[in-house]
Amino acid sequence: MSNLKGYTGKILEIDLSTKTIKTTPLDENLAELFVGGAGYACASLISKINKDTDPLGPENVIFLMSGPLLGSKGICTGRVVACSKSPLSGIWAESNTGGQIGVQMKRAGYDGILVHGASDQPVYLEILDGKAEIKDASQLWGKGIEETTKILKTPEEFKLGKVMAIGQAGENLVKYSIIGCEERAFGRTGLGAVMGSKKLKAVVIKGSNKIELASPDEFKALVKEVNTAQLAVFTAQMFGALGTSGGINMYTLTGELPVKYYRTSKFEEVDNISGATIAEKYLKKQRYCFACPIGCGRIIELGKNDLEVPEGQFEGPEYETIAGFGAMLGNSNLESIIKANYMCNDLGIDTISSSSVISLIMDLYNNGKTITASDVDGLNMEWGNMENVYQLLNKIANRSGIGDVLADGSDAVGKHFNVDPEQIATIRHIEPPYHDTRSSFGMSMAYGIAPHYGASHCSCDMYQTSLGQAHSEMDIQSIPALENSSEMSKHSARLMEYRAFFSSINMCVFAKPAASNLAKLIELGTGMPYDVERIKITGERVLSLKRLFNLKMGHSPKDEKLPKILVTPIEGVTEGKVPDQELLFSEFYKYEDWDPITGMPSPEKLERLSLTKYANF
Repeated sequence: MSNLKGYTGKILEIDLSTKTIKTTPLDENLAELFVGGAGYACASLISKINKDTDPLGPENVIFLMSGPLLGSKGICTGRVVACSKSPLSGIWAESNTGGQIGVQMKRAGYDGILVHGASDQPVYLEILDGKAEIKDASQLWGKGIEETTKILKTPEEFKLGKVMAIGQAGENLVKYSIIGCEERAFGRTGLGAVMGSKKLKAVVIKGSNKIELASPDEFKALVKEVNTAQLAVFTAQMFGALGTSGGINMYTLTGELPVKYYRTSKFEEVDNISGATIAEKYLKKQRYCFACPIGCGRIIELGKNDLEVPEGQFEGPEYETIAGFGAMLGNSNLESIIKANYMCNDLGIDTISSSSVISLIMDLYNNGKTITASDVDGLNMEWGNMENVYQLLNKIANRSGIGDVLADGSDAVGKHFNVDPEQIATIRHIEPPYHDTRSSFGMSMAYGIAPHYGASHCSCDMYQTSLGQAHSEMDIQSIPALENSSEMSKHSARLMEYRAFFSSINMCVFAKPAASNLAKLIELGTGMPYDVERIKITGERVLSLKRLFNLKMGHSPKDEKLPKILVTPIEGVTEGKVPDQELLFSEFYKYEDWDPITGMPSPEKLERLSLTKYANF
């Protein structure tokens, strides 16, 4: 048991090569410095993973790590992060999920699960209240995530447990495959392929232990106060009513929704695929992650249909999925988007990367006439042809035909068809989310610089902050979205540090507690003295640590740039306006005290943040 409250004090370590299982103690020094989550995981993995580590080799490691408030009722802290080296980017891989899988891990007695090595045969991991076993998964290999989950929850002792699993895409090492977690997923960076390379099909977990807090009564009272304040925030109200899909109409008005592979921001049929339309036609109920007062999840039902989609209830599409399989493909048919979302969830494919890759194919087919149907297995890739999109998704997941190329990402497609890299929408080999940098200049730094893994909107959500969602106690102001200035760089850097802290406490970015209340929750939960200044320094520390990891992998500021396709002026709301990368990025480096040539934090900064020992590579 940890001396710190909120933690279990134990990490479960699995070596799949030797089929050995052991429990190691939580490093309380790391917990003091990095809290938990991605910060703790990065501090643990930076010595285990090197530049020459094959992301799909047995030497790579995948680390599921919780925060100290997971399992409590702390606002929006029912999350867990999975970290590794990405097979898509070759740098830091980080994906955060909500739902219920994390709380089951914590209640089973573990702050984290670390997996290394690789099995020679398919296996799954079974965890029940402190007892872990490696079991044969031969009968599960080849099955989708939905069927795998049902099978693993058949035993009576796991009916109320939770499952994380890969689908056919992960088995076939698709570089943007996901790990499905029933109602949620580890969606980005290709962690499904890392599991697949280890022949680890799934993990099923059930726990019943209670989480001990330092001051439970005071903690409970503060949670009630914070939750009440949260529900008064506009975005919480919108996400509760419409889910993240509620952003479709708003982001169309601001020019944030990219259309037809970033060639325009005009999409007249947006109402057909909006959150309001989903609510009107298909919504059955909200879904809440553990300890969440917002409930942005959408449980929908199509009923009888010709789409080969179950008639029962299932998870509806999020904003990114609707943007990707809707506007990005020139498609305004909502039911077809729902089917694509269902397929991706079952096959185990990231909806952002897959829709972006397919949008690139459609762009090459329709605009540049670079390719014809004969180049894509005879498929007609006219804008909006969703029947052939479904075929491509199956081909990607199974690496069949042209799907074998698409499975390696947009850069691989560009290389295959000899496309100018400046016309491919990737940053550090990862397809960006659908918040166009030409409508929110702060997002250029989120995509270009953030060390989370490549292009990440959760690493620095300036698109929300510029709409008025400031964080006053963190000295983060709402800068006008289309402003090229040192102030934009400074406040983007501060927000990126704050989100780095969120990635370590494992708090959803939709949560908007006052920073002083967040600090108090941590103190009441763990017993560690905490205040706003400690949040600031910890966030800064975690951000620079992740940067050190990427520098160790061979990353440099030369890799931190947006391709021309993402910064070329287009028609629409933001016509003629683009982020000034040179100005914004140089001011960002200056604020963070990172060398603009090497990318390294200064020696003084490393010493101040207690990171010097992590920079010896």
